[in-house]
Parts: sequence; C-alpha cells; structure tokens
Amino acid sequence: MEFDVLFYLACILFSGLLFGKLAKKVKLPNVTGYLVAGLIIGPSVLGLIPGDTVSQMTVLSDMALGFIAFSIGSEFKLSYFKRVGFTPIVIAIMEALCAVLFVILGLSFTGHGLPFSIVLGAIAAATAPAATIMVIKQYKAKGPLTETLLSVVALDDAVALIAFGFAVTIAKSMESAQTGSVLMSILNPFIEILTAVVVGALLGVVFTFVLRFFKSTNNRLILSIAFVFAAIAVSKLVNASSLMMCMSMGAILCNTCKISDTIMKVTDTVTPPLFMVFFVLSGAELKLSVIPTIGIVGIIYVVLRVGGKMFGAWAGAAIMKAPDTVRKYLGPTLIPQAGVAIGLSLVAESVVPQYASVIRAVVLCATLIYEIIGPMITKISLKKAGEIKPAA
Repeated sequence: MEFDVLFYLACILFSGLLFGKLAKKVKLPNVTGYLVAGLIIGPSVLGLIPGDTVSQMTVLSDMALGFIAFSIGSEFKLSYFKRVGFTPIVIAIMEALCAVLFVILGLSFTGHGLPFSIVLGAIAAATAPAATIMVIKQYKAKGPLTETLLSVVALDDAVALIAFGFAVTIAKSMESAQTGSVLMSILNPFIEILTAVVVGALLGVVFTFVLRFFKSTNNRLILSIAFVFAAIAVSKLVNASSLMMCMSMGAILCNTCKISDTIMKVTDTVTPPLFMVFFVLSGAELKLSVIPTIGIVGIIYVVLRVGGKMFGAWAGAAIMKAPDTVRKYLGPTLIPQAGVAIGLSLVAESVVPQYASVIRAVVLCATLIYEIIGPMITKISLKKAGEIKPAA
C-alpha cells in the first residue's frame, strides 16, 4: 500500500513537471498543464491513477488549500483597505449575486422549477481562488487589478456560503411545508463563517506571539507549516470553513507581525510541490463522462454564470469608481470554480434530492470547463491590464 501511494505520488510529480513545461512552451499558465496532466493520467483517460487513490489523497488537497488560503489572507493588510475602502467588498457581493441571479433567471425562463433554479443558481456564486493565485504567483503580477482580485476571491467564498444558505432555506420552504428549521438554515452560514474568522484570528494572534521565540529561518518555516496544519484540523473539529480560517489567520499575521512578509517568502519555498500535487489531483478528479449528460441546464449554467460574474464585477467596480483596468478585466479572472462549488452541490442533494444527479453532473462539468480555460483567461486579463510582463 505504501509503495503504491509513493509510486502514484511520483507519477503525479513527474507528469506535473512534464505538462507544466509543455504548458509554458505554448505560453499557458503552469496550472493549466497540471490540470491537463491529472486529467490524462486520471481515471477519465489513461487510468494510471485509480479513482480510489485520488480520493485517498484528499489530505494533500486540504493542505494545499490551507496554504493557498493563508497566502490570500496575508494580502488583507489594513493599509490596503484604508486606501481602497469598501471597493473589494462591494465588487465581491455584486459579482457573486449577479452570477446567482443570471443563472436563476436563465433556468426559470427555460421552464425549470424554481427550487431547482434557486439552488443551482446559488452554487454559481462560488469562485475557486487556487488557480487564480497560482497564475498571479507564476507571473509575479502586480497592480490595482491583482490587488482587487486577491481581495475579491478571498471574500467570494464568504458571500457564496451566505447566498447558498439563503437559497437552501427558500428552496426548502417551497418544497415542503416544514418551517421549523428555517431560522437555523439562515443562521448556519453566518455561524460557520464567524466561527472560522474568530478561531483563525485567535490562531493568528498566537502565531505572532510564538514567532518571537524562534529566530532561525528553518524554525519559522516549521512553525508556519504547523500553524496551517493546526488551522485545517481545528476547522474540521468545529465544522467551519478551513479556507476562511486559514485566511483569517494569515490576515491577523500580516497586520500584527513585522516579519510577516519574510514568513510568507519562507513558506513559498516549500509549497510548489504541494500545489503541483493538488492541481494534478484536481485534474484527475475531473470526469469527461459527465459532459454529454448536462444538456441545456449545463449550457445555461456555464454561460450565464460567466456572464453574471463579468457584469457584476464591472457594475461593482463602476459603482465604486475603481480604476479602468479593474472595470474591464476583473470579471474574466473570476471564471475558475472548483472545491467549494462541488461541496455545495453535495449539500444541495439533500435539499432537492430529485435533482441531485443533474446538479452534480452540471457542477462537475462546469468545473472541468472552468478549471481548464480559467487560468488561461486570467493570464490574458492580467496581461491586458499591464500587470504582467509582455514576454511572460
């Protein structure tokens, strides 16, 4: 068993390196190469990595997402928010809610039931930060668009969870006469987010304090890894979002610790192999077989979610008088969708069980499409905004 896991990990790393190199040759982001590598060696194509092995390695995905969220949180500097005000918050709310509204209206106008339309529409709010962060890191993007994008994708999951909580409550009330759990259905997303933020903040305070007693680079690296792992473990213990908890911890660290930038640089030295494994595994989880099953529902979801994100991001940026580059190019960078959406689709199965298979197929197919094309479009958008070098 141990040999098998190590062999599969070796295959994942070798294929990730190879396809990352090929992607770079054709001017695509590395993350696109990693996802394609996973798709090819995974159960959908060659089957070199069996499906049960992919599911057994979820702990590696949890670790990678923890570090990605920690990295996003470290961008939440108070000095930045003092400079830009509520702009990222307004944009995050607008782009998420417009995606929800566009999908709900599209499904309703084509004759689909309102409870089904509301639940699937709510899932459209979620955006996957991981692929976006990888593109930003690879090309060292800097500027107003990059700053806004980092903040918006961080806030997006919170908005998505809240929107989904309300959608589930409305759908349940339409499908059943039972109303006893309506209040808790509404409160649950808020409780989950608040718990994650508070516990993450406490971990951030402890992290900052403990750092005083460790001066060497190696010890600080070990401490960083330990705290990220601890945050992921605690999030599972208290049934809260690990992404939000790690973000909150990173945000507190960057605002209370003078050496936070150094800590992030040190952490960045060990995360590349972990991120590569995560994205190759993500590619291996994508299922080509779901594409023929999605029909008109899938087309509406895939197209209108993108339309809603783009319109909402533009409208939010226009309302807050954000720079032109943010208005023009932020929307396309919000296309990727993965883990959170898949998680919400599982919850949706208990709300509208009669539509469970359709919702699952649509979300999985959309993930396949968004995760492959999303990083490429993000790179193009950042390049057009002048925030990555033309030669990249």
